[in-house]
Amino acid sequence: MGLFLVLVYWSLGETEDEFRTCQVLGMGDVESLDFREYDSVTVAANTLYEASWVKQFMQGEQYRDAWATPVTVPIAYLDTLKGGMTFIEEGGGKQTHSLEFKDPQGIRFTLRSLSKDPEKLVPDLARQLGLENIVIDGVSAQHPYAALAVAELSEAAGILHTHPQLVFVPAQESLGELNEQYGNRLYYLEYESEGPVDWTGIPGAIELIDTEDLQELKLELKDSLRLDREALLRARLFDLIIGDWDRHAKQWGWVLLKGPEGYRATPVPTDRDNAFFDQDGILPNLIANRISLPEVQSFTSDIRYLPGLVQEFDAYFLGRASLEEFKEAAGYLQSRLSDAAIDGAFAVWPPAVDSLDGPQIRSRLKSRRDSIVQYAERFHEVLGDLPSKPIRLSGSEELELPEGPDRCFECDSVPHPGS
Repeated sequence: MGLFLVLVYWSLGETEDEFRTCQVLGMGDVESLDFREYDSVTVAANTLYEASWVKQFMQGEQYRDAWATPVTVPIAYLDTLKGGMTFIEEGGGKQTHSLEFKDPQGIRFTLRSLSKDPEKLVPDLARQLGLENIVIDGVSAQHPYAALAVAELSEAAGILHTHPQLVFVPAQESLGELNEQYGNRLYYLEYESEGPVDWTGIPGAIELIDTEDLQELKLELKDSLRLDREALLRARLFDLIIGDWDRHAKQWGWVLLKGPEGYRATPVPTDRDNAFFDQDGILPNLIANRISLPEVQSFTSDIRYLPGLVQEFDAYFLGRASLEEFKEAAGYLQSRLSDAAIDGAFAVWPPAVDSLDGPQIRSRLKSRRDSIVQYAERFHEVLGDLPSKPIRLSGSEELELPEGPDRCFECDSVPHPGS
């Protein structure tokens, strides 16, 4: 036990920093540069996760090399980007810093930082024991460039996505007082999954809304608003293929379509930080397991524990889907995600990054695709075993729903006695 504790604190003590941004390479003092004289820049996404053999043994190899590998990306100035961007608001979740903008047509975009800041996720007890680096270093299990390949895979699979692009955003006048936190950083520029102007090009699309707004609209429109269940089934089974375990309700937008028979909501998956998630090492595997965190699963050739990946989101939106619907969606994905489609999706990765992780990830994708019908059958079985109960989706905790719609999206309201 004594040796184990020595190795634990040796590993955790290697890095005192809790947050770093990207490192600009080969250009000298970044603060004195006029980036308008350049069209691209070479950066390492984050060197925070570089580690000795002790740290790799205790906390895993993960995607440390990918985070530190130099890549060349275009430089973006907000006053000229997409015809000139207008700032709307700051955003982001528990780890990601983000900014929301709109272009002259009113289409909304988000800049999502590649560097994560999980400080808010560190429990007080972990700080008291000097264990905060377990959480900080856990980001290295996320692949920094997963979103690029997932967008291409989504395109091949016929699934909506937010079209992420890598950009470096220098400190600039358009950011004003936000420069200190947001300037000179590496971002994904992507469409926002919520906004009054459609960017999907789907006929009949009138706006994009979040899950809470969708639930409220369902109460108002009732049967006049239907879910595109086929699209959602395909998207959720696609999540299994790419190993994206973090798919709560706030990770989805919805395209609202208006037609002669009413309204239809089509899902837009967002935030692919945890696609290809690869966690190894002694400490992460002690913390995340079937008992403590069953949803946190590494992207291996097969799915080790599917019940951990079935969420309340699925019970709410897909609880009434038949086994045949699940199997049809799985067969559709198998037909679209050919070996050639999977291989071609990674052409967007820089060669240096692809040589590190591409072959293994592609092999695992093909293995999961081959088994997706069996996973779909098991998914349906797990859903069927879940008890019927009121569900509070992430982001909708304060939403008051009547009995019936509080259990599933397509459940009819149940009148209370005496009403």
